[in-house]
Amino acid sequence: MCYYTSEMACPYFNAVNPKSRASDSRYAMLPLGDAWDGTCLAAQEPANAPDETTLLNCCNMGYARECCPRFPAGDGPDAVRFTIAGGDERHVRLYYVLERDHHPWAHGPLEFSTGRDEFVEPPSSNIVERLGRAYVRSYLRRKAEASAA
Repeated sequence: MCYYTSEMACPYFNAVNPKSRASDSRYAMLPLGDAWDGTCLAAQEPANAPDETTLLNCCNMGYARECCPRFPAGDGPDAVRFTIAGGDERHVRLYYVLERDHHPWAHGPLEFSTGRDEFVEPPSSNIVERLGRAYVRSYLRRKAEASAA
């Protein structure tokens, strides 16, 4: 079985659009499969778009508790990890782990329907729903590009 593995993304990052796929070595192994533009959902104020440095180093990379002034205090997770566990043309099976201080905080399997463009059973966490969808989209894009090559 082949696994498509990632590092982590910030759980408060709302990944909206993949950035340009230019060949930039900084983007080779990003947590969501691509560098993403998006907004920060950590603060009580309306979501805002972080600057480019924060997007790359905190939002896209996870463990933002140490580098982002908007990261909330409390017991929640500070990183999200995904991996592809298998699938076929209609479904992608993946696994997620929410982490806190480099330790598992919550985890579970997911199944994404490519035809319906949604999870077969919605994740119980909005974090997992939001970032899992971005991760699957990057995975499907890369898989299609590899098949075309």
